[in-house]
Amino acid sequence: QVQLVESGGGLVQSGGSLRLSCAASGNIQRIDAMGWYRRAPGKQRELVAHISNDGTTNYADSVKGRVTISWGNAKYTVTLQINSLRPEDTAVYYCNAGPINYYSGDSLVAARESWGQGTQVTVSS
Repeated sequence: QVQLVESGGGLVQSGGSLRLSCAASGNIQRIDAMGWYRRAPGKQRELVAHISNDGTTNYADSVKGRVTISWGNAKYTVTLQINSLRPEDTAVYYCNAGPINYYSGDSLVAARESWGQGTQVTVSS
């Protein structure tokens, strides 16, 4: 199994910054991409940012220019730097990874994706 653990959420004032981190663990052979999604109260989950293992990034229009996604120094870690936070950025932020290949015993498993438990980001006005 693969586990994703997020950290870095919290309460911040409008205009502030946060850095979210996500670490994938398990007997991983390969992760092709990782990303961050968020779900605001009463809304559907939406993509925030995505990064492929070749470094290609993709951002939601609502966060372009304010958000940077990057691979962390440790393998299978990803960070999300959010600047100029707005109250509308308030949401639970979820880390996503996939496709993933991992070992379960001696078997290599190909999984479409894995999700973290989420970390709350609250921006006060």
